Amino acid sequence: MMDSRFGSAPAALINMASRALSRVNDRRLRPLGLTFAQMPVLAALSKADALSQKELAGLARIEQPSMAQLLARMDRDGLIRRTAAQHDRRVSLISLTETGLAKLTQVHSALFETNDQALRGFSAEEIDLLVDLLRRLVANLEENPADSASDAAATGPAQ
Repeated sequence: MMDSRFGSAPAALINMASRALSRVNDRRLRPLGLTFAQMPVLAALSKADALSQKELAGLARIEQPSMAQLLARMDRDGLIRRTAAQHDRRVSLISLTETGLAKLTQVHSALFETNDQALRGFSAEEIDLLVDLLRRLVANLEENPADSASDAAATGPAQ
């Protein structure tokens, strides 16, 4: 039986918010032929000329096989191009195509609509506080992920 406190635990609420944001963003991006899962790749490639699959996987914080599938779909849809790296022909460098670049403005608009929807009714001060708290939470979780797992195993579930 699940602990009744779970539904009001901050981690559970953050997870629910994250899933809701993903669903809403997927609905908004679908008419553009995109998914929310592709956003970290588009964002990274919009800031760089070209990146390897390994670099993109690291930036997006997903495993290489998942990145390979994501890139295959984006390649099929004409959003990215692959070129062999000068320093190592076995490495493909990925960059945005004109089609991918052209969608960036629409993507930003769709994502800001979701952001505005999610924060409706929040004051500027509340938004600033929420952003600060979430940054701290992310920093805590990224500090030493392996240590956190071993600490939890040694001490039991958090109270």
